[in-house]
Amino acid sequence: MNAMKYVNVDGRDIPIEGEKNLLELIRKAHIDIPTFCYVSELSVYGACRMCTVEIEGRGLQTSCSTPPEPGMRVRTNTPSVRQIRRVALELILANHERECPSCVKNTSCKLQDLSKKMGVDKIRFRQIKKPAVIDNGNPSIVRDPNKCILCGDCVRMCAEVQGIGAIDFAHRGHDVVVQPAYGKGLDEVQCVYCGQCARVCPTGALTPRSETGDVWKSLYDPSKTVVVQVAPAVRVALGESFGYPAGELTTGQIVAALKIMGFRKVFDTCFAADLTVIEEGNEFIRRLQEDRPLPMFTSCCPAWVKYVEQHFPEMIGNLSSCRSPQQMFGSVAKHVMAPEWGVKKEDVVVVSVMPCTAKKFEAKRPEFSQDGVADVDHVITTQELAQMINEYGIQFRNLKPESLDMPMGFKTGAGVIFGNTGGVMEAALRYVYEKVEGKTLENPDFQEVRGEAGIREAEVTLGGKTYRLAVIHSLANARTILERIKEGKSQYHFIEFMACPAGCVNGAGQPISLSPGYKKDRTRGLYEADKMLQLHKAQDNPYLKELYAGHLGEVGGQKAHHLLHTRFNSRRRMKGRSMVIVSGKHEDKLEIRVCVGTSCYLRGAQDLLHHLARHVTEKGLQDRVVVKATFCFEKCNKGPTVKVGNETIHHCDVATATAAIDKAVADLVQKT
Repeated sequence: MNAMKYVNVDGRDIPIEGEKNLLELIRKAHIDIPTFCYVSELSVYGACRMCTVEIEGRGLQTSCSTPPEPGMRVRTNTPSVRQIRRVALELILANHERECPSCVKNTSCKLQDLSKKMGVDKIRFRQIKKPAVIDNGNPSIVRDPNKCILCGDCVRMCAEVQGIGAIDFAHRGHDVVVQPAYGKGLDEVQCVYCGQCARVCPTGALTPRSETGDVWKSLYDPSKTVVVQVAPAVRVALGESFGYPAGELTTGQIVAALKIMGFRKVFDTCFAADLTVIEEGNEFIRRLQEDRPLPMFTSCCPAWVKYVEQHFPEMIGNLSSCRSPQQMFGSVAKHVMAPEWGVKKEDVVVVSVMPCTAKKFEAKRPEFSQDGVADVDHVITTQELAQMINEYGIQFRNLKPESLDMPMGFKTGAGVIFGNTGGVMEAALRYVYEKVEGKTLENPDFQEVRGEAGIREAEVTLGGKTYRLAVIHSLANARTILERIKEGKSQYHFIEFMACPAGCVNGAGQPISLSPGYKKDRTRGLYEADKMLQLHKAQDNPYLKELYAGHLGEVGGQKAHHLLHTRFNSRRRMKGRSMVIVSGKHEDKLEIRVCVGTSCYLRGAQDLLHHLARHVTEKGLQDRVVVKATFCFEKCNKGPTVKVGNETIHHCDVATATAAIDKAVADLVQKT
């Protein structure tokens, strides 16, 4: 044995095989080192100290931040190691709300799990933090600061993977907290509700907002016809909550459970995904023919759509006008199927079971209500469905599979693979190929758009022309691609975007998994489900053909466009009132507003604000001038933006702003 290629862990030689730190190598030796702040897809933080080990000649070290070196001798369970872990855990628990039985994360909380494993039953330290207000003003995510342990996982996820930074550390010392900018709620900042922060949060500090109570209320109302749609990714993940391996299909058991609970009809969102394929594929072909904005962006992911509306409003025209499958389903259910069921649309309650927290936000967008009636009434996550099954007392593993209801329970493989990154693109290509080439596509698989890389590029030849495609997941990668497009460095015809890494299978509403291969397993499950179906192309769905013939008319036509398409709009990244930096007391005051939204901030707005406040003070103008930090002039590509009185200055610098202030003050004094 060559000792220079191994690390000795508790007396066993473990080979070094590319692990980036000791933590990964030790776990390979089947020793579960505890952590709070370590998530393999994020940068190393090393704050919680739970992964401390003892290295011969070096003493106590954090294993997450220590690279393995040949010849190291590591001990993972010494008295010193045990003591430092217990003390660290007790210190965290001292300031943590301990209402565990009523916590939504009960039984899946890392803090609870480690306390049990390490035998911590008493806490010697007193609590010094006062209770904080719970942030529950948005439709998707609840933030409870009282359960935050300052691990920073949410901060790094939002900044590194999503490239947004909607939440971060604030203040110092024992006053440090994790919160959105300026202490605002998540609904007031640039959060896109993807929920990836909640996915990596080890406690109940960030959790999907529950709508189970509203769903139970609807089910108990005899005047309502309650129908439910189940998204593709749910079927390969729900089983994990009941002991099934990741990726195993449990569609039949899901249907059985939902019918036991009282849902009148159980449908498949994959039916609406097939519908989306046809409308979106047709839109892409028309854009090519009519010289409309390219590349066309997919619009199925509501977190991605909100990201474009906030960060790249100049590219909203590139978004497909298609509603997401969730919203297409709701529209068809309320406005086409309800009359066939003999029920008023107002008496139909549409419930969605989704892997995604942003779908809760999407369902409440005003664009998706008609005559005051929402197309989708309630959205519950995969986690919430598992909770409802447990609440009812259903023994999920003992259920006999049941069938989805027709017609919106029928789907092709194209709709099923929507849950994977690359799935929307592949499903669209299966449609576009036959429309452009005018012949049958024998092999429906487009392997070139599959894979795990966050940015994937491919080319396809259709009708003798070559088209450039891209598949993107995670919003930091989306920003990279959009910036390249704006700078003219990359050109594409069609791009699929998904906010969550690996796509919907890894949505924040899915069961939390610590297995390293769960994303691959769920992805594999959907591709296998596609293979098990007889039809793999949306245009072959016979019930869709009936829907168009009997109700929607022409693909992309007037009625189809009314029910299945929408418009997106620019939206502010920061809400709320301005913050006063300098407060003038004179009756006749000059108001100066400096935008400190993200785009302006990155262009130097913060420094500009400080310079202007200092200029006003040094000139002795405090009584005559009010200086405010504000959001947002919605001219993000022209920042930093400053408004001096009624004059708006784009691309503003200190010299321009101070000159404008001096002139405006002089004019004001002269008038008075």
